[in-house]
Order: sequence, then structure tokens, then C-alpha cells
Amino acid sequence: MIRFYLLAMGAFLALDLLPKSHRLMNALASGNALLHLALTCTALLTLDLPVRYGPSLYLDHLNLYVELITVLGFCAAAPYAKGYTESLMEEGELDPKNLKLFYLAFNLLLVTATAALFSDNLALFWIFAELTTVCAAVLVVILSARENIDAGLKYVFIVSGAMLFAFLGLIFLFTLSARALGEGTLSWTELMENASSFSPALLLASFAFVFIGFGAKAGIAPFHTWLPDAYARAPSVSAILSGLMQNLGIYGILRTYALLRVSDSAPQASFILIAAGLFSIALAAFSMLQQRNLKRLIAFSSVEHMGLLLIGIGIGTPIALFWALFYMLVHVLVKEALLFAAGILHRQYGSNMREDMRDVFKLQPRAAWTLILGSIAIVGMPPFPLFPAKFFILLESAEVSPYLTLAVLLLLILAAAAFSNFLLKAFSRVTEEGEGEHGKEPGYRKKSFQDPYVVRAGMRIPTVFMLALALLLGLWFPEPLKVLLEAIVLELGYV
Repeated sequence: MIRFYLLAMGAFLALDLLPKSHRLMNALASGNALLHLALTCTALLTLDLPVRYGPSLYLDHLNLYVELITVLGFCAAAPYAKGYTESLMEEGELDPKNLKLFYLAFNLLLVTATAALFSDNLALFWIFAELTTVCAAVLVVILSARENIDAGLKYVFIVSGAMLFAFLGLIFLFTLSARALGEGTLSWTELMENASSFSPALLLASFAFVFIGFGAKAGIAPFHTWLPDAYARAPSVSAILSGLMQNLGIYGILRTYALLRVSDSAPQASFILIAAGLFSIALAAFSMLQQRNLKRLIAFSSVEHMGLLLIGIGIGTPIALFWALFYMLVHVLVKEALLFAAGILHRQYGSNMREDMRDVFKLQPRAAWTLILGSIAIVGMPPFPLFPAKFFILLESAEVSPYLTLAVLLLLILAAAAFSNFLLKAFSRVTEEGEGEHGKEPGYRKKSFQDPYVVRAGMRIPTVFMLALALLLGLWFPEPLKVLLEAIVLELGYV
């Protein structure tokens, strides 16, 4: 199976260098994502997991699950990117000469993420995770606007700087394993087998360093400052950042936290996760009240949700982890639908959407309804699947402290109110007589409010599909998904 993965990755990267047609480049990107999806589903259905290939490659239920979430995001983002980049080129915001670089970085991002997830060696995982940072930065700066370059540099400096702490944490782990085993190793499977013999204090120190690095990648406060700018400035890749980069950070935290589950330092590590999660939710909730840009609002919403995920992991019960894992999937589905709709509205109104959005239901009715339904879903209202995920994580948090449950609940209500307030103000505006021209800020379409932006089919379909899939999971919990999540809980040692 792993050979098919490697062959597929190599073949699509080689083919990316050949075509000059936009349609063919986009078809290759879509085909790459679909092939990864097919291979991932085949591995989950046919392999007796976990399975190891050679010294460094490893497949288990967790990394295949995160890979499944990742490729779902790419499958939706690829067709959306075609229509969006065509709009950028028509408006003169994207140089057609950079189109091949865009798709090369797009496919490389999926390849490096896959390599990171399937690496049993934590050093390799760190290297490939860093390469995803480079690929994502290329997608952020592809427009060559000053704001995009600033956002891309900020992203690289913050995440790569924080990842140096993760590298120090891995050195600690290597030293610990050398003391306990006589020979150092960074193989995750070997570390899991021997973690109980490691020094609890040094293991906790290692986890703290790793948490800083991957917490920055996940957008956890206070390492989140790259996230709003990247969401706001990236053309269509902001949806991938939500589906890939943040989950990759959570995956790294989850892997290293599992090592402490068999150690005496588990309570202290749990406290770090819960405290960081609570701080992220609080900072995001108050920041959302001040936002005037829709994409930045959605970015701070992601900080909030990553905080709740940390709390679910840190609680340390099988039920909390089960729903945290489910949360990783449904958050991506809903957040991508929101970002796709926000991208359409950005093309219609420009950057300052809170002030300039008006006649939304007249000009972009599909995007408006997607945004409304997506907002209902993202704040955790039934029948969408974030409702049971949030409910059971909150229920389990009462086992830690009822005050924690109350604090998280109040902050989630505040975040929901901020989201609702933004949309109510934006959607209630209508064009007054005599109005009609956009402002002069860069990024605005130089057309009247009465002139709707033409949305390509490739942009509409992924938006509706992701939201519909999220709604389906809210109404029906597939048995294979339940079995998969239970297998991950057992593999990580939650009993």
C-alpha cells in the first residue's frame, strides 16, 4: 500500500511540471487529491492496522484518519481554486506566470503532509511538517502583494521559530530514550513501548517544548498571530490551512501527549493542555468582537475551536478523546464551507466586508445562505455535528472541574454572539439611493454594488458539498466512523 502512495506522489509531482493549461493543472491537482482519498480509504478498509514499513514508515488508525480529513479538504479546495484563481487573474491580482508555481506548491503541500503523517520517526515528522510550512507560505504570497508577502513572512517566522522549540523537545526525547534503552531512538512506536521507564520530569519538559512548536502550527494562543493574516490574505488556501496545518499541529501534540499518558507527569501535561485551550478560547472570543473582516473573524473562530480540541484531549477520558477526534473532522467540513463562502463574498465586496457588505441576498444568495447555515453549524447548534461534539466534551470537562465547564460554556456563548453580531450587521445593510461604488482600498472590485460577481460552478459545488456532508454527519453517525474512532482511542492508550 505504501508503495502506491509513494508512486502516486512522485507521478503527480512530475506531471505538475509539464502542463501549461490551467484546466490540466487543476485536473492534476484534483486527481492527486482523489487518488490520495482512494488510497487512504483502501488502507483503512483492507489493512490489518497498525502496520510498519521499513524503519521509518508507519500506518495506524490515527494517521490514516488525519490523512482522510486532509485529503477531503484538498478534494474540495482543488476545484474551488480553479474558479478563484481565474477571478484573480481577471482582476490582475495574480500573474498567470505564477499559476504553475501555485499548483506545484498546492500538490507539494499534500505530499509533504502525507509524508509527515506516515513517518514513524519523529525527526522525519518534524522535517516534513516544516516543509508543509514552506509550501503553505508559497500559497499565501502567490499574489505578490505587499500584504501577502508580509503575511507569508510572519507565518514562516512564527511557526518555524516555534518549531525550533519542538526540535529541542525531540532532542530531550532522544536523550531520554538513550538513558533508558542504551541507544537513542525517535521511533514513536518504540517510545510508546518504553515511555513508562523515562524520567517523568524530563518527559514533561520535552512535551512542553514540543507543545510550543506544534501549538504554533495549530494556531493555539499565544502562538496564533500568524493565523488571521494568513486566512485574510491567502487566495483559496486558507481553507486548506484549517483542514491541514492546524490538524497537523494537533496531531503532533496528540502523539507526544500519548507518551505521557503512561507517565507520572500525565496530570501536569493535562493541565498544560487545558490551560492553553481555555486561554485560546478566551482570547479568540474577545478578539472576534472587534473584527471587521470576515476571513479574520473565521480565523479567530479556528483559534477558539483548536482551544476546545486541546481541552478535549487534555481531559484524558476515552469519551472526551473520542469526541475530540470527531471534532477534528466536522470542524474542517464546516470551516471550509465558511471559508469558501467568505472567498466568494471577498470577490464581491473586497476586504472590509463588515462595512461594505450590503444587498448580500440579492447579489450572492448562495454564499449568504451558506454563511448563515455554516455559522449555525460552527457555533454548535443542532442538527449539525459540532453540537454533540461540544456537548460531550463539556460534559466530560465537569469531571475535571465544574468551574472549567462553566467558563468554557460562557466563552463559547460569547464567541457565538460575536459571530452572530457580525453577520446581522452585514446582512442587514441594503444599498441606499445614490450609492453604488466600492471604496478605493486595494482588493475591491471596481464595479457597482448592483453588479454581482459571477461565481464559477467549481466554486459553488465544493461549498455546498462540505456543508451538506457536515449536516449528514449531524443526522447520522456512520458505524465505520465510530469503529475507527474507537480504534484510535485504544491505540493511544486511553482506557
